[in-house]
Amino acid sequence: MAAPENTSSLEQLIAALKREAAGGDKALPPVDKWNPAHCGDIGMEILADGTWKHEGTRITREPLVKLFASILRKDEDGQTYLVTPVEKIIVKVEDAPFVAIRADRVGEGENQTIVFTTNTGDIITAGPDHPLRVDRRGDEPRPYVHVRGRLEARILRAPFYELVEWSEPKEGKLGV
Repeated sequence: MAAPENTSSLEQLIAALKREAAGGDKALPPVDKWNPAHCGDIGMEILADGTWKHEGTRITREPLVKLFASILRKDEDGQTYLVTPVEKIIVKVEDAPFVAIRADRVGEGENQTIVFTTNTGDIITAGPDHPLRVDRRGDEPRPYVHVRGRLEARILRAPFYELVEWSEPKEGKLGV
């Protein structure tokens, strides 16, 4: 099946995603291995608070947002796309494509880990494969955790304050 040259409809994208989801495999699709032609812009965007919109209208169906999130990819050009084996559609992202809505401590002492849950259901254990970083915009720090590929989740204020509360001084720095 050839990809459309200029634009693609949301309905075609949803149908393709449903076909892939019907396989029952809970693993994320291998979007990093797919290299379809760019199909254009259908008015998809993700706001800083994690709200997904299509042509200015909020997408309220959580399963649909999770489905879209599963095929999200950020390329080397800095642009974020919805990617299927035959389509690549640009998504405008205000800040980060995901939002870390919860942080939990698992274990104790040196064996303790911090686990984040995103607005789309991703579970991320902070560490070398999923580092934390803090960006300064204005007077407030903006913390992020790596999710997958080049995609990050902005850590919301409440989980960030939990991290601050859990922090301990170590070698002249605060850490969790």
